[in-house]
Amino acid sequence: MNFLRPMRHLMPALALTTAFATLPAQAQEWPTQTIRLLVGSPPGAPSDIVARTVAESLGTSLGQPVVVENRPGAGLNLAAGAVASAKPDGHTFLVTSDTVMTVNPLIYSSLSFDARKDLVPVSVLAGFTQMMICNADRGIKTLPELLERAKKDNLTYASGGSGVPGHLAAEMFLAESGVEMTHVPYRGPAPAITDVVGGVVDCGFLTTPQVLPHVKSGRVNALAVSSAKRSGLAPDVPPAAEVGVPNMDATFYQFLMAPAGTPEAILDKMQAAAAKVMHSEDTRKRLANLDVDAMGTTRQEAIDLLAKTGPRWAEIIEKINLKVD
Repeated sequence: MNFLRPMRHLMPALALTTAFATLPAQAQEWPTQTIRLLVGSPPGAPSDIVARTVAESLGTSLGQPVVVENRPGAGLNLAAGAVASAKPDGHTFLVTSDTVMTVNPLIYSSLSFDARKDLVPVSVLAGFTQMMICNADRGIKTLPELLERAKKDNLTYASGGSGVPGHLAAEMFLAESGVEMTHVPYRGPAPAITDVVGGVVDCGFLTTPQVLPHVKSGRVNALAVSSAKRSGLAPDVPPAAEVGVPNMDATFYQFLMAPAGTPEAILDKMQAAAAKVMHSEDTRKRLANLDVDAMGTTRQEAIDLLAKTGPRWAEIIEKINLKVD
């Protein structure tokens, strides 16, 4: 599977914005009304956390209200599609996981939009990871214990849906470790967590802020995090790479995206405002307390990161032959 070739659509899409920048005054006056940040996940998920954390400060910086709209469903595609078809006037943006650009075009065959052509990166806002948890009644307390149990028993793992970060982190874990588990997808992370806590499903790679209260209550055991480094929110939980899966590093990123055709001057202004917010000490501390690493990159750095992470997920998708429709 050649992932790099389709990723090149990002550059033409970005270049197209120049053609629409025919009214410099429009960019100078922007924004002229409320800015919407669409999020494809429900409240409490990483995209929602990042969007709501930055919205007020972003609005103050830009001089217009910034509101967050949740449109969960279809592996983050509902919100992405709405932004892809929105008027490119700089008043509608998307806050989403990188999987909308790197994974979804490979696993969904009937999307009404092409994320690589219809959306352009503005900035990478933040990075985040997942935590492997197992229902406490299963008696699995460490990752090596999970690996041994999975060799003998048909264990299940939950995710917030096919192709979302928790699913991909789990599949990378399985591919790198050589064990098998059965995937049980849900419509969002909240019901997935509920069923792991309730013992309906054995385990799952799920977002740390949402599962940590259940870890502290003793209803689930925290085995590992998916990133190569420890979580500041749960420093006692080791990375999977330290405890049995050496090549494991499933770090995900929250991108700020705009409809293709948005004027360059507006994209630049939005990127500068977003970077200012993400680089502030207050934002960094607030997000760190939610296990999210603030970033705030340039537009080119965002494009480069997609080109770097895309092939890694393409390899996993090809290996498991993942198709959603």
